[in-house]
Amino acid sequence: MPNELTVSQYINQFFPQFEPGLKEKLIANCYIKKFEAEEVMMSPGQYFRSTMLIVEGRVKLYRQGEEGNEFFLYYIEPGGACALSMICAARQETSEVMAKAVEDTVALLIPIQLMDELMRDYKTWYYFVLETYRNRYEELLTMVDNIAFKSMDERLEFYLKNQSEKLETRQLNITHQEIANDLSTSREVISRLLKKMEQRGYLALHRNYIEWKK
Repeated sequence: MPNELTVSQYINQFFPQFEPGLKEKLIANCYIKKFEAEEVMMSPGQYFRSTMLIVEGRVKLYRQGEEGNEFFLYYIEPGGACALSMICAARQETSEVMAKAVEDTVALLIPIQLMDELMRDYKTWYYFVLETYRNRYEELLTMVDNIAFKSMDERLEFYLKNQSEKLETRQLNITHQEIANDLSTSREVISRLLKKMEQRGYLALHRNYIEWKK
């Protein structure tokens, strides 16, 4: 990737809230790992040797069903961490989710041997972990609310709006099948609803992307 940064630069840029001692500890012990777009970063049944801090790119987490179908959970973006990897690494448990790089991604990997020490000795890490858990919990609650209380067209509108805001663009390079996978429905249903939303002026369907207008 162009303009590659050092661990120290990544820590200072994306985690300025960390206390000086914690920054020094992370700089001395964690390392940079790069993932290509579409590369699987974490698989169900995998044991963790480290936990991840995301500093470039975007990561998508899924829950995988017995028949191989995938259910979208949430994204991790620069400045964020994988709460599930923190839990599994600390308890030496296997992953129950799959994580995939949406685009070329850079992560800082922290050895699991440091987990107890970081939680015990550094307050800013302790609060960072709690905030990460809280944010993921709120995202999961939103997802449950959408499934339980909203119709598919409402869920689709929320999904596209959320994608546009997170990516800071109105041009969404995502296929109808990918949306269907994320919302656990069929491509035909998504295509039909997208056409209706286009007729209402919410979006414009192009050959390789969706233009969000609302």
